[in-house]
Amino acid sequence: MKNLGSYNDDKFHEECGVIGIYEKDNINTGRLTYVGLIALQHRGQESAGIAVNNDGIITCYKEMGLVSEVFDNQILNLLKGHMSIGHVRYSTMGESFVTNAQPLVVKYKNGTIALAHNGNLVNAQSLRHEMEDQGMIFTTSIDSEIIASLIAKNYTTNIEEAIIRTMDKIKGAYALTIMTNEQLIGVRDKHGMRPLVIGKIGEGYVLASETCALDTIGASFVRDVSPGEIVIIDENGIKSIQTKAEEKAICIFEYIYFARPDSIIDGIGVYGARHSAGRMLAKEHPVEADAVICVPDSGTPAAIGFALESGIPYTVGLIKNRYIGRTFIQPTQKIREEGVSLKLNPLREEIAGKRIVMVDDSIVRGTTSKKIVQALRDAGAKEVHVRVSSPVILHSCYFGIDTPSRDELVGATTLIDKIKDKIGADSVGYLSHSGLVESLGGCGKGYCTACFSGDYPIDITEEGDKHTFERR
Repeated sequence: MKNLGSYNDDKFHEECGVIGIYEKDNINTGRLTYVGLIALQHRGQESAGIAVNNDGIITCYKEMGLVSEVFDNQILNLLKGHMSIGHVRYSTMGESFVTNAQPLVVKYKNGTIALAHNGNLVNAQSLRHEMEDQGMIFTTSIDSEIIASLIAKNYTTNIEEAIIRTMDKIKGAYALTIMTNEQLIGVRDKHGMRPLVIGKIGEGYVLASETCALDTIGASFVRDVSPGEIVIIDENGIKSIQTKAEEKAICIFEYIYFARPDSIIDGIGVYGARHSAGRMLAKEHPVEADAVICVPDSGTPAAIGFALESGIPYTVGLIKNRYIGRTFIQPTQKIREEGVSLKLNPLREEIAGKRIVMVDDSIVRGTTSKKIVQALRDAGAKEVHVRVSSPVILHSCYFGIDTPSRDELVGATTLIDKIKDKIGADSVGYLSHSGLVESLGGCGKGYCTACFSGDYPIDITEEGDKHTFERR
């Protein structure tokens, strides 16, 4: 069997995952945070970190690598505290160095704050220039430090006021977990672009990027944090401050690819949404074939839905080496190319002599789709029909997803009927925008679909990349 290149070269690259836990009578929240981060590992594999609060003293440990590589029992035994926050990172701004790992810990005149951030600011450059002109010194090259520094700078009477003032200054996508000497705080941006949920554990509470983290640590789901909401947890319980929200625009790729299929985001089950998208795809782009296969794992629910709707049998056609990891989250193209050649293999006995429908959730560059199609042909496939359970990607993202430039997007540079020839398939079919909306329950509002439409919910006045501050 032939080894494939990385199908993850044809994916958007996700950003980060955050979690925070407050349990007044539990000094082992650091261990619970560790377990929660493992559940969120799919959101970032470059670095991991945990900050804990033990009687008002905040300490932090972070390092490059997977959660299970960064933390061992000896380290976890030192991370004692009744409150903690954690972070897994893929770098969407700032190079992949431990200095840019999170949580960030900032000391200021009123105490100490630790902050973990999922998302991306679109006015980071102008804010940093302004703050540097005022004499502020930055030690990282990430926009998250701007948020932490603004909170510290804006503190006059209380932390809530400082966060509100900071939210008025920053623009972009952010889900934050913040820890002070006395409080655990969650913040979601005014459009709700990045997910953040509240859970209940014992007598305490949990904040997390996805509900799968709640399930893993034994917490029960309470609700989603609303766009523009500040959630404050302390010894008195939980309270909410609702700032002025804008029109909701959660990233639609959370449902297509980023989130774990067992998560529920803003009331919609991710697995069900992907399954429904596959059914819609079969209605919109029917084809005569002998077998439906998926590009594992994110394409699996859609492929099952396609098979059920079309009546074409579903089978396993590509075998995934599950010990490689989601290697697309590695920081450079070279590492991605070297690290994923062992990731997928076609299963010849299920492929040979058959007309194959290959269902994937998205195609970004198209380079590796071509490799997979060719590998299926080499395994004996008579025909290969590619079906994509999302619309054509035409535009880059600026809100916390590390995307290639527009001239690298195959959908932006190649007509749809020519993409078939470019990747070597017998046919290609993309789910329509209306089909995607229907798979999410039929309401077209509440999602950021800028990567398909170019209609950004926030004006993009600055265009940089993840290395913007390193170049200075």
